Parts: sequence; structure tokens; C-alpha cells
Amino acid sequence: MTERSSLQKDSATDKVGHAILISRTKSESEKIELTARWILQEFETYYSESRHIPDLAKQAFEQQDPRTSLALSKKRLSMYSISIRDLGLELKEAFPLVAENEHLWDKVQTCYLSLIEGRYEADLAFAYIHSVRRKINQGEWKPVEYAFSASSDTAADLSTIVYRSFPGGEQASVETIAEILKLPKFSTPYGNLARDATLVAERLNYVLSRRDQVQAIQKIEAIDAGFYRNRGVYIVGRIVLERGNLVPLIIALLNDDSGIYVDAVLNTEADAHNLFSSTLANFNVTNPYYHELTTFLHSIMPKRPSGLHYSTIGFNHVGKVAVMSELQDELARTNEVLETAIGFRGTVAIGFSAPSSAYNLKIIRDKPTAGYKWGEFEGIDSVLTKYGRVHEINRTGSMLDNIIYYNLKLDEAWFDPELLEELLREASKSISLQGDAVVFKYLIVQRRMTPLPVFLETASPTDAEIAIVNLGYCIKNNAAANIFNKDLDARNYGVSRMLKVFLYDYDALEPFTGVKIRTNKDVVYGEEDTPDWYFEDGVVFLPEEIEAGLRIPNRSLVELFREVHGDLLTTEYWERIQNDLWAGRVPSLRVYPESRKLLR
Repeated sequence: MTERSSLQKDSATDKVGHAILISRTKSESEKIELTARWILQEFETYYSESRHIPDLAKQAFEQQDPRTSLALSKKRLSMYSISIRDLGLELKEAFPLVAENEHLWDKVQTCYLSLIEGRYEADLAFAYIHSVRRKINQGEWKPVEYAFSASSDTAADLSTIVYRSFPGGEQASVETIAEILKLPKFSTPYGNLARDATLVAERLNYVLSRRDQVQAIQKIEAIDAGFYRNRGVYIVGRIVLERGNLVPLIIALLNDDSGIYVDAVLNTEADAHNLFSSTLANFNVTNPYYHELTTFLHSIMPKRPSGLHYSTIGFNHVGKVAVMSELQDELARTNEVLETAIGFRGTVAIGFSAPSSAYNLKIIRDKPTAGYKWGEFEGIDSVLTKYGRVHEINRTGSMLDNIIYYNLKLDEAWFDPELLEELLREASKSISLQGDAVVFKYLIVQRRMTPLPVFLETASPTDAEIAIVNLGYCIKNNAAANIFNKDLDARNYGVSRMLKVFLYDYDALEPFTGVKIRTNKDVVYGEEDTPDWYFEDGVVFLPEEIEAGLRIPNRSLVELFREVHGDLLTTEYWERIQNDLWAGRVPSLRVYPESRKLLR
């Protein structure tokens, strides 16, 4: 087809619509081409809108509008699913054969691949067409591969437009820091740029001077963009020392009526891991080159899997493919198989993992075990909805993100026979065998954590105390995100290598604004006395029962929890958070330690 005839066809399609044109033509080849172009057009609409969101997030930061920032983050997470859902329904109606005939769909995909060849975002476009196919086949046992389509543009050296390099020296200079602070190109001024540059330089030079081996700075490299999330924005870089060692450089900025200012400087790998954790909302980054951004982030957090780096900057669907590739590589490298996860056997979910894997996998049982304590089980879809909701909200640094795969096929050889037997027996509605493959209608994947009770069994007294204190912060942050875990049992929480605590089991989650906060403290018991709340419908919560609910056997740790987080045992604390949420106020969160903040 000539370029002119192609343009004429695109113009005609815009006026009439792909669905109508597909219904009018009897030519199978034309139907195939129209379908491929239709999918590409919808992908381009999605991609263009998603790339505009970081600019809107920047405006929200400049205008001190955290509510809009949160809304943008949620929109970006949901718009992909909405796009493929709507397109899948329309495609199935306009061209029903493409949903039934795999050979026909393969022809559509071949045509589509020729249209995206050479594009930077070809891998994302490839993931998009597979997602559409998966949506069309939803509910059927038709697995669709999760795979990359390589793009020639990704081999180009784009470093000069992804990050900027600044000269080094014996110390970081105030002038260099001032230039780095200008990288986000704000339309709103700093309150005092010179003062902030001086404070940042002083902090950096102090931190570097306390290293075991003091080295001069070879150069400082910083990403030419802002990383926007919630109330703040971050400038992300790295300090390259003379022997090639890398030190993270992350500058946290806030904005108030006096102008933009530096709130904190983060310089450790642990700081970077905690900030870029999948337990927080994704960043909106004003730089479109997601492969190079991921490579840069991996350089300062080499222990964090690349798939999670993609996800934390908003490219969840590239991340999904990367995570599945990493799982396959792990098993091939270690010769391990997937086994039942360590810790307590879940009443609703079955957890499994390879012994040295970075990930934990989950599947929902057809029906809960005898230990289930929440009345009538509402079904698998109800639980998946809760896991999906956690993915689409601000996770406040205290809930693991979920990667949910649909229509996924894995090799039977990956599974320990005893585990596979249990999965097929307990989750037959969601798993089946097809030849030498295990097919999942869905599969939940999370970053692997050590269950809190398992951690406490072998932790040092100091580490155990840190984890218990962080458990309280986890519960508080979840409430601030309008999340209430009615099963406060410590077995639903995990501990990371950095000793942070996260909620990772979501079958007992409820919106906190709908929870009824009550107390028994004023009840005078007699033979016929029953608290009024006992007859109320819905979820009733008694804060004074938190300690018993956590089921932590070590009394000294329970006392420490009460000492640091005694407010969690009061109705006043929970009612205040509820009132803030009802009023639409965006709560402040503890994203980094107080010690990282600059003293003014």
C-alpha cells in the first residue's frame, strides 16, 4: 500500500469508524488490517494520555493540589484496564470470528507487529495487543503468552536526554547542586534556592566524609525529570566516586506558600529501596524513556528486580512481562521448583515460591479452610477485587503491590508435585492441566517477604523491636489510605530486608470509612448485658482488642507496641482518621526517616 493510499484509508476510518468498516467489507484480509489498525489506534490513544499525566502531576505539585495528584495516580493505573476492556468488547462484537479463530488472530497480530516495528514503545504496544486478546478470551482456558517484542530504538544511546552529568571534585559544590535543583523546570519558584543548595551540599559532603574510604567525586549524574507522587517530587541521581562506586542521590522536594523547598536528602541504598518500593503509589516521571530510566534506577538499587523498577515508574505492563521473565530465569538458574510458601497456611489463599526467588505467588482456594472466620465466603472474584483495589490505590508504603496475571501458562516441571496436587485439588476453578503445562485463569504475584511471626522467631532483640514498631506504622498508614484489615493477626504481615513491615494478605480488607468504631470500656457486664454494637450490621472494630488480635506471644514486644503506638488502642485516634477521610483531606505519610530531613 502506498503512503498516500494509507493516509486516505486512515482518514476514511476516522470518519466512519473501524467497527463499521469491518462490518461492510467481505474481504478477510481487509478485516485483518482494519482490526490491527484499530488496536493500534486505541493503544496510541492510551499511550498519549498516559504520557500526559506526568505533566499534569507536575502542575498539581506546583499548585499545591495533592488531591489531584492522587487522582492522577489512580487514573493512570486504571486507564490501561479500561482501554483494553472497552476495545475487547467492541472487537468481539464487530469481528466475532477473531475471538474464536486463533489462526485469524495470529494474522491480526502479524499485521499489527509490522505497524509497530521500530517504535520505542513497541514492547508496550505488543503487551497491549496481548492484553486485548486475553480480555477477549476472559473466562476461557486460553492462555496468552506474556512476552516482549524487541524494538530497534531501545539500542540507541539515549543517556544524554535521560540524565545530565555534572562535574565532580573533592566535594559537591553549591553551584552544582543548584543546577541539579533546576532540573524539573518548575514554573513555581523555590522559596530560597541558594539556601537549599547550600544545605544539600553540606549534607552530601558530611555523608561522604563518613564513608570508610573517603573518595573524591568523579561526577554527579541526575535524571532530567521530576518524579512526582502524592504531595512531593523527587530529583533522582547518583554520585560516581573516583573508584567507580555509586552513591544514590535523591532529593525530596515539597511546596508550600513560601515556595518550593528541599525537605530531605536520601543517600543510602536502603533509602532508595524504601522510596521506590512497590508498596507505594507509582511515580509519574516527566521523561518518557522508561527503559533507560529503569536501567538508571537499577544502578542505584541493583538488588531490586528490573520488573519492579518498571512498575514503580508506572509501566506496570512492561513490568509484568519482565517479572515473568525473571521468574523463569530464577528457576532455570537455580534448578529449584515452586514449593509451598513458608509460614502459616492461608485459609483463603495458597502461597508458593521457589526457595531463593524474589517473588511469592498466590492462588485463591475454591472455598476457605475450616479456620475461616468471616461468615459466608463471597467467592474468588470478591477476593480478586480486593487485591485489584490495592493495586489501584495509594499503598502508603505499607501494602505490597500485586501483579495479577490472567490466562497464564506455566511449565508443569516448575512445580513440586505435592504443591501441584494441592493446587489442583483446592483451586480447581482457577487451575487446570493442559498437556505438560499448568494453566491459571489468574495468578497473583507479590514481592517476597518473611512472614512477621517467622521473622520474630529468629530475629535479634533489636531487629524484633524495630519490626514491631514498624508494624504500628504499617497499620497507621493503611488506615490513612482508607484500608482496614479486619484480620489484624500478625501472620498477615511481612518483613523486608530493611526491616519494614507490610500487609500482604488482602482477603479481609474493608474500606475504613465504612467501619464502625466501638468500645467495650464503658460496658458494665451483668447476666443479661450485651453491648449495643453486638447487634449492628457491617464491620465493627474495637481498638482495645488490637493487642490480642495481633497474637504476638512475646510480652515485651507487646509492651513496646503499646508504648510507641498506644494511640492505636483508643477510639479517638481511629475516629480522627475516619473524620479526615470523610472530609476528603489527604493525610500526610511517613515516607522517609526524620533523620534524612534537612535542619533549617
